[in-house]
Amino acid sequence: MKFRWLAVVVLLFASFMDLLDTTIVNVALPAIQKDLSATSSQLEWVVSGYILTFAVVLITGGRLGDRFGRKTVFVIGVAGFTLASLSCAYAQTADALVISRLVQGAFSALMIPQVLSIIQVLFKPKERAAVFGALGGISGMAAVAGPLIGGSLVSADAFGLGWRSIFVINVPVGILLFVAALLFVPNSKSPNKVKLDLVGVLLISTAMFMLVYALIQGREKDWPLWIWLMIAASPVLIAVFIWLQSRSEKKTGTALIPPSLFKSRGYSAGAVTNFAASASIGAFFLILALYLQIGLGFSAINAGLATLPFSIGAFLGSGIAVPLSARLGKYLIALGSMFQLVGYFWVSRVIVDMANDLVGMDLLWPMAISGIGLTLMLVPLNDVALAETRVQDAGAASGVLSTFGQIGSAVGVAVIGVVFFGVVGTNFSPGNLRDAFESAIWVSLAAVALTGLSSFLLPSVAQVVAHKQQSEEVAD
Repeated sequence: MKFRWLAVVVLLFASFMDLLDTTIVNVALPAIQKDLSATSSQLEWVVSGYILTFAVVLITGGRLGDRFGRKTVFVIGVAGFTLASLSCAYAQTADALVISRLVQGAFSALMIPQVLSIIQVLFKPKERAAVFGALGGISGMAAVAGPLIGGSLVSADAFGLGWRSIFVINVPVGILLFVAALLFVPNSKSPNKVKLDLVGVLLISTAMFMLVYALIQGREKDWPLWIWLMIAASPVLIAVFIWLQSRSEKKTGTALIPPSLFKSRGYSAGAVTNFAASASIGAFFLILALYLQIGLGFSAINAGLATLPFSIGAFLGSGIAVPLSARLGKYLIALGSMFQLVGYFWVSRVIVDMANDLVGMDLLWPMAISGIGLTLMLVPLNDVALAETRVQDAGAASGVLSTFGQIGSAVGVAVIGVVFFGVVGTNFSPGNLRDAFESAIWVSLAAVALTGLSSFLLPSVAQVVAHKQQSEEVAD
């Protein structure tokens, strides 16, 4: 415990590096397209591939840490993430970059679950608030820093590497984290025997990959029969997965994703809410970055600056959401969805009205409102969604909730790509890209609307308060 604050610094930097890689890549997509002659489908995979593998490995990553040692798995995750980043940086083809991003996401899913687990071992419940507050601050910093750092590196052609520099910067940071983790992060395991569900991982991974692959590649392949068969097979595999998970939970009391969690209407609504909210944001930033840079010729740094009001709004929104979460609960989530609906629609109107004369400052207020809406939705969501779950199931329930959010991001990117690139076709003129944006933004708007509607099925404020008191009593 002597070096526990040094251990926290290592863990927070690891979280920052992961979050940075989910936001930094969008502004580099046009440069990647030009340098590697990447197709629109390959660009989607560069974004969603990382998110998809992260999502499907996330829960298993946590279980591996519980079984084999959290420090051990964390260090393996850092090492693999760093090597995959190097592979991304030196990819010579778009396919090689996509594969490297898939690997990068998988290793990140080994690294990140250990962060919360190790913090829980290092700190007593009453001490964790400050650490979790710092973790939230890191998330906000990554949201702001990603587009700005990525834009600066690409625009400045740092070290003559162009877009490759956004991955190269992970390498020295990863090496330092690897060494620091070996020195300062303590190892720990779960006192209980942890079972690994490799069949479950294979089933859900295959199901999600088939769905996302079919959505991304379908348009490029002109929607042949086998693409439709993949789409049809995905829910079948998910049904088999759910059946096996239910059987496993009844026999052993454990499951990768315990179906009993979803007997709670409130928790099920929370999963849908998180899925839809994440789908909307990932989709929105993909088409915005492509329109600004390819359609209007914004530099990467100017595109990053255009998104900065969103990040500032999200930061301000978190300051509003934290004190109001306990009082408003699910109604704050519904209010946040209304803010985002207004913000997204306003962005689309400004883009259409200003046409080729658009400058970044034109998006200031609608982007800020969208950012405020995001944190009003997400800050209270975890506590509200878990209010009907047993305290002893909170860890597993929270992990599953995060997985739904990550899968939502991947699916959102895939679906909006179908609409956006379907309109664009081979005509990348500003007017055509603007039409594509105007059509595709409805995917994000629909996802936000679903977020708002499902929020009304979440547990009440009274249930949230009672659950929090029960959790504190158990912790003491």
